[in-house]
Amino acid sequence: MNNKVTAIIQARMGSTRLPGKVLKDVAGRPMIEQMMHRLSRAKRLNRIVAATSTTVGDDPLAELLYKNGILTFRGPENDVLSRYYEAAKVFNADVVVRLTGDCPLIDPFIVDEVVKRHLDSDADYTSNTLERTFPLGMDTEVFSFKVLEKAYRQAKENYQREHVTPYFYLNPGIFKLQGIKAEGKLHRPDLRLTVDTAEDLELIRAIYNRLGQNGRFFNTEEVIELLDTLPELVAINVHVQQKGLIES
Repeated sequence: MNNKVTAIIQARMGSTRLPGKVLKDVAGRPMIEQMMHRLSRAKRLNRIVAATSTTVGDDPLAELLYKNGILTFRGPENDVLSRYYEAAKVFNADVVVRLTGDCPLIDPFIVDEVVKRHLDSDADYTSNTLERTFPLGMDTEVFSFKVLEKAYRQAKENYQREHVTPYFYLNPGIFKLQGIKAEGKLHRPDLRLTVDTAEDLELIRAIYNRLGQNGRFFNTEEVIELLDTLPELVAINVHVQQKGLIES
């Protein structure tokens, strides 16, 4: 792998619907730690970095990350685009994989596939979210440092700075976009496997309790099979609405 591929996971304590969610316990570990553990299985990532803010409220998160030897960058709280740019520069990233810290079921095989498809193409931005086909919570976005720097210098709107990548996917005339669609059993856009609310967390814990005993790794296909077998689990968070760009 010639390019330095760096996954940067944005994470914070200040969630409006579930404060401190990234440190909530999931099967005996903080949620962010479970996510890092799963990501460590990805073959196409040279390094994994957590990017949180410099605010005092994020000190407990930063302390946990440092304690666990996780590469950590602290930057602006609301200008997350700047946080990504500065983190990528500090860690000398050629290619950035953007992930968010509220996805404790992230699948390293899906991440690897999106990275591979990006590196095999001439796309500026590759994502499995341009059209929702994967379960929510498998979101993976890949782009070069060069185009990240372009967005950093040109994006002006607050939502573009807060949500990092809208400047890419809302400007197809400037950037070459590549969308990755789920195939077969993975095509389940109806499933919500991210954590924004207490109900989301309840579902994630239920999944880990059934599939992740004693630290066992499980993939997305196993999660889907479990949820199809036990529809009462899906009912736990089926009513939760995903926030839009402006209201997040």
